[in-house]
Amino acid sequence: MKFLTFGEIMLRLKAPGQECFFQSPMLEATFGGGEANVAVSLANYGEDAAFLTVLPDNAIADACKAELRRFDVDTRRIVTGEGRMGIYYLEGGANQRPSKVVYDRAYSAIALAKPGDIDWDKAFDGVAWFHITGITPAISESAMELSVESVKEAKKRGITVSCDLNYRKNLWKYGKKASEVMREIAKYVDVAIANEEDVQKSLEITVDDVNVESGELDRAKYRALGDKVLAAYPDMKMIAITLRESHSADWNGWAACLNDGKDFYVSRKYEIRDIVDRVGGGDSFAGGLLYGLNHYEDKQSALEFAVAASCLKHSVIGDFNRVNVSDVTK
Repeated sequence: MKFLTFGEIMLRLKAPGQECFFQSPMLEATFGGGEANVAVSLANYGEDAAFLTVLPDNAIADACKAELRRFDVDTRRIVTGEGRMGIYYLEGGANQRPSKVVYDRAYSAIALAKPGDIDWDKAFDGVAWFHITGITPAISESAMELSVESVKEAKKRGITVSCDLNYRKNLWKYGKKASEVMREIAKYVDVAIANEEDVQKSLEITVDDVNVESGELDRAKYRALGDKVLAAYPDMKMIAITLRESHSADWNGWAACLNDGKDFYVSRKYEIRDIVDRVGGGDSFAGGLLYGLNHYEDKQSALEFAVAASCLKHSVIGDFNRVNVSDVTK
């Protein structure tokens, strides 16, 4: 099966270790971005994964493509356009000091790209599964139009669409609310991935009637939330919701649930007590879920694979989850 993921990849500049910005006069340079992270995960599991974006014609973009190819991600569909490569700066948190992210991505090539810039016949050639996130439509109005176009074109071709709702309040700046756009995109989605905030802010769906006092009621709440989403979008086949408990920058509880309208699945919970890098944790869950849904007979196993994969990501520096199938199953 051919997977295609679509979104922005950025140059990632991180302060070394747990240092504050410019505590020492250096930044570690790698690449990362939600949808590229998913493509790398899938390629690491032996899947046929391609990544689609718009990049400038320069040496930094060439290095980025070369890095993706190193993981066996197909970069041949990447389009060259005007603009620059987006950058994000990261300061890793520790204990009670949270991580900090500073975005510098205005006027990036994907932000300037508009409908018509991507030949969807070429982009979707041979593709069976398409993955997008709520980040791309948040970047700019034209990137939003491209995102809406992409899911419509995918559905026209009978391609399965997954979307990580990924609400980023710092990005929605061009005059549209996240919910205006994401409620339109959700109509074309088969598999939705989210956390509770994503559902509330991107789809404006909430559950107030369940009192969250115990683990059992918690289950009821997330089941009800999933039921509400699936009722609102009758073409959606399932929604997975990640459950993160942040005790400190180093210690998170991590689990997830999956609702397919008939059954409700809850994964085991991991206590991750020495987080090395949690950036890309959600993307590694998405990559694991896409792999799991296509390789396991039952959805419980698919969910467990996704949660285990993303648990491991917290031990890996960089945006990309550098684990293979046997690492995850172990």
